[in-house]
Amino acid sequence: MRKILQIVKAQKVKMGSIFLDQALPVRGLDQVDPFLLIHHLSEKYAGGEEQKEVGVPPHPHRGFSPVTFVFKGAVNHRDSMGNDKLVSEGGIQWLFAGSGMIHSERPSVDIAKKGGTMEIIQIWVNAPKAKKMEKPFYYPLSKGEIPLVFSSEKKSEIGIICGEVNGVKGPMPTMQPLSIMRGELKAGDDFTFSQPSSFHILIYVLDGKLFCNGKNLDEKSLVSFDTNAEDLHIAALENTRLIILCGEPLNEAVATYGPFVMSTDQELNRAVDDFHNGKMGELEEGF
Repeated sequence: MRKILQIVKAQKVKMGSIFLDQALPVRGLDQVDPFLLIHHLSEKYAGGEEQKEVGVPPHPHRGFSPVTFVFKGAVNHRDSMGNDKLVSEGGIQWLFAGSGMIHSERPSVDIAKKGGTMEIIQIWVNAPKAKKMEKPFYYPLSKGEIPLVFSSEKKSEIGIICGEVNGVKGPMPTMQPLSIMRGELKAGDDFTFSQPSSFHILIYVLDGKLFCNGKNLDEKSLVSFDTNAEDLHIAALENTRLIILCGEPLNEAVATYGPFVMSTDQELNRAVDDFHNGKMGELEEGF
């Protein structure tokens, strides 16, 4: 079984006007190749607002994949490639930013007007240097399109977004070897899965409590594991929502500036210039 390397707690940060829990990077853990960022947002909206007044307005990306899990509510994604999609509770959207694009992520019109809660997790997955400038794509999955594996007692479901876990393959296309999961383990249930020993593995606990390798993992905890084995076993002490991120490390240089993730400072400067010169497209949300 894999051994725990590190356990960290998400830290509250402010992004623009939004407060959220940031599990990666945090003090003591900058990144776990190829995973660069984990943001956990749970926002209550009072209602009486227009959609254009809430959420994250248009902004650019290049060189990586921002991936959004929707746990409550619904997210309206729009981008400069012409996509306009509402992803509801239980769904996920994968945006490969590639050579550059612009997108926005806002609560649904219904939440903005009537009120409600939107809870999402967004992760950033680095792309290999050789593929960073490939054509962007957007790929949404609804809850019903995500294949499932089951816990040992068959009481709990784990959705497979991409890669292969316990003989089940996820449908999401990726730029490199990855296995990404989401789900809920019921109290008293456990789950064992296997991944290549070279993969880095992270588990983020939204809420509840897990037991793994003699350690209790409570809400908003992020745990990383070493690469000494293929199997990993976790048990739920309470009903626990979680995501599991597994990926082959790229072992490449990383240069970041705001919404851009490249390999060198020169490439970052080009990304900034290309954005300001309109080479990443335009997004008119049409409100």
